[in-house]
Formats: sequence, structure tokens, C-alpha cells
Amino acid sequence: MASTIKDYESLGAELAARQGSLSRRLEQVARFFLNHPEEVAISTLVTLANHAQVPPATITRFAKELGFAGFAELQAVFRERLVGPRAPYAERVSKLRQGNGAAEIADADLQDSGRMFEGFVQAAVNSLVRIEESLDRSELAAFVDALAACDAVHVAAARGAFSIGAYSVYGLANVGKRAHLVDNLGAMRAEQIGAMGPNDLLLAVTFDDYTPETVEAAKLAAARGRTVLAITDNELSPVVGVASHVLYVTEARLGHFRSQVPALVVCQAIIVSLGRRLGEGAPSPKMKIKNQKQKNEK
Repeated sequence: MASTIKDYESLGAELAARQGSLSRRLEQVARFFLNHPEEVAISTLVTLANHAQVPPATITRFAKELGFAGFAELQAVFRERLVGPRAPYAERVSKLRQGNGAAEIADADLQDSGRMFEGFVQAAVNSLVRIEESLDRSELAAFVDALAACDAVHVAAARGAFSIGAYSVYGLANVGKRAHLVDNLGAMRAEQIGAMGPNDLLLAVTFDDYTPETVEAAKLAAARGRTVLAITDNELSPVVGVASHVLYVTEARLGHFRSQVPALVVCQAIIVSLGRRLGEGAPSPKMKIKNQKQKNEK
């Protein structure tokens, strides 16, 4: 049976629809392919199998499961996404791949701090190029609308995403929005979610390998009828199904570590836009105190 998938968008929709019905190995391939579309477009089957940590035959089976004759036909979908109507983007990615490519840096001697630094810089730039092209601007606007309308924001982010969540709480508070970190202190995650007001919302930030505590927090909030916003990596993320709005941020990996730069840029854009919405040029609490002291001195 010929595949009905004709482009990258329909591929993502098909994989989202099949979530939970694929085998564990095929789900692993699906996540890797959605997280590394540029790499899939330009790499060989063997290279992709090594990076996805599956046998090459599993990728072939994945392609056939989706109705393709083989890997080459599936890869054509990713190549079309890369070089079809997006030539400037393809050129930028091509430049990033020249010289010390991501795979070469990743396999470099870990004792060479200079090479590792170059690798992390390249991973961050690669991710920024990708997010600039792919981020859904309408969902970005919906995030700001929801944050502006709610009474308070509760942020669930742990492990590798913790720094992003902590920064988001800090940034939201500084633009005048009440924000709380769901930190699960004392294993009281459920109680923290239960303290959410009827017009509060939960911002869940999680990436592969989706932190169970963050996923549970999102599900608890949704079950209580609270709005959930999610920043995650692809349509197969377990928080997608409970979120009202989702922003997909595919962060490049360098070995076990992932670049946090793109997610931070997205969060900064949301926070600054929200600050403008809440009050153009409104002074922060610290600035109000400073201005009051200056008046008293006069």
C-alpha cells in the first residue's frame, strides 16, 4: 500500500495519530526523526541508525510501517522539507554542516575543551536556525494571550529543563505576572497543583526523555480543568495531548547534553511580549521603589 504521506507536516500528523500504537523501537525512531529532521535529510541509513541507537533494519521497518517502499522514499519527505521552498534555510544549514560537522564534534576527544566549546556553539546555532524557520507564530501569540488573561502562572520544569523553568518564573515575575515554580518539594506535587486557582494556568516545559514529574503535573492540572501550555520537542511528547497550546522546540544534542539556547530564546520572546501587553513601559516593582526613594529625597 502506497503511503498517503506527501510532506513533512502530514508525516508529523500521522505519527501523532499513531502514538501509542507503534512498537517501542519504532516510537524511538519516530522521536529521533522528528527531533533531527535536517540530519535525516542528509545522512545515510547506517549513520542515522547509529545516532538513533537502533539497527538499520528498524528504520527500514519504520518506513514500511508508514507505507513507504523503503528508507529512501521516506527520506525524500525530509529532503523536500529541507530544500523545497526553503532554499535560504537549506543554505544556512549547509554552511553549518561544513567543516567540523555536528557528528564530528560529538565524536571528538572529550578532553579537548576547545573542540567541545565549538561543538556546543554549533549545536546552539543549528537549533536557532531551525527554530527561526519552524516556530508556529500563531501558537506563540496564543501563548501570550493565555498568559495575559490568567491570574497566575505555575511552571513545571525539572531536570534538564529546570533552568528554563526557573528563568521563566523569574522573567514572568519581573513583568508583573504572578508566577510559581512547581518544584515538588516534599513530594507535594499534587498539592501544589491543587493550589492552582480557577483562572491560573500551568506552563509545562519538558523534552525527550520527558520528565515523569512534569508530565504528571500537566495531567493533574488538565484533569482539574486548568489550562495547560506546553513547550516541548515534537508531536509525540506526552504533554501534547493535555495542552491547549504547544510550542515545539527541537534542541540539538551534543552527546548526552542538549542545547538550551533555543528554548530560552522562545521563553524570552514570550516574556517580553507579555510585558508589553501588560503595560507598555510600566516600571517594574524595583523601579517603582527606586522612583519613590528619589521623590522622598527631593
